[in-house]
Amino acid sequence: MKLALVGAGKIVLSCLDALSQLDDITPVALCVRPQSQAKGEALQQRYGIQRLYTDYAQLLADDEVEVIYLGLPNHLHFDYAQAALQAGRHVICEKPFTSNLAQLQRLVALAKARQCFLFEAITNLHSPQLIALQQRLPQLGPIRLVQCNYSQYSSRYDDYLQGQVHAAFDPASSGGALYDINLYNVYLVCGLFGKPHRVHYHCQRGHNGIDTSGVLLLEYAGFTAVCCGAKDSASPSHATIQGEKGYGRINDAPNSCHAVEWQIAGETGGLAESADLNHMVHEFRDFADCLGRGDLPRCHAWLETALIVAEVLEQARHSAGIRFAADQASA
Repeated sequence: MKLALVGAGKIVLSCLDALSQLDDITPVALCVRPQSQAKGEALQQRYGIQRLYTDYAQLLADDEVEVIYLGLPNHLHFDYAQAALQAGRHVICEKPFTSNLAQLQRLVALAKARQCFLFEAITNLHSPQLIALQQRLPQLGPIRLVQCNYSQYSSRYDDYLQGQVHAAFDPASSGGALYDINLYNVYLVCGLFGKPHRVHYHCQRGHNGIDTSGVLLLEYAGFTAVCCGAKDSASPSHATIQGEKGYGRINDAPNSCHAVEWQIAGETGGLAESADLNHMVHEFRDFADCLGRGDLPRCHAWLETALIVAEVLEQARHSAGIRFAADQASA
């Protein structure tokens, strides 16, 4: 699989590190903004990337590139993904897929029409540990409560308090705690249990109206999932699924799921991997396998979950009165 990466931020660095651990994916090109060319050249040399572009259209014209990976600010995902699909390229897009549901629906329809693969780079659903826990859910009996907390003090928050707004806290860039950090909780819950019946989001909003932390309630038949996400404070992160016959627990951040445990009818078990493992390795291994097999049904199943998540996020955001610039453009 010959991959081109777009962007030069932290997530692209993490992605390149993950790709260096995989034999069946080759990064052949990198595209950065003209003002980031020096940074791009350093990455090109460090990771042995063949070509560097500062023009996205030129990258899309590169016939050697099979797949485009988008590691860009949230509000840019739709336009860049749409252009790649129109050029007949497969796309791996960082989370969140798009700023709203309408944008994702358009991308999914375009990908299916062009017979292109379209993936969201969401790490936890590809975790072997989470999959092992999912397989044991029926043994937990009727589910009665789900609790998730992913809270991490943002490196951009101090600047935000001083009035310097980075994309992570900018409504114009589709930022905020829900679409950044709490999204992993939403994916975990919707990936395991599907679409909720009702969605309620209660949040702390900063000086520009963006959510800096919040509690999302997802109501299902028989239980409620409580999803806490914060960029303005920190705490140990975890997720717990409680059933009448036992529980399952993720013992670290819901984005990585490096370690899980369960207790079912008094019997305990668990599964763990090294916390040092780059948690993006599993998702890219799955993407390469899916592409290699030409397994569009598997890709489409992931997209169905992505559409549920996009709808939940939009309902949650609107329930809290948060609007993005992209909403007006999609109306």
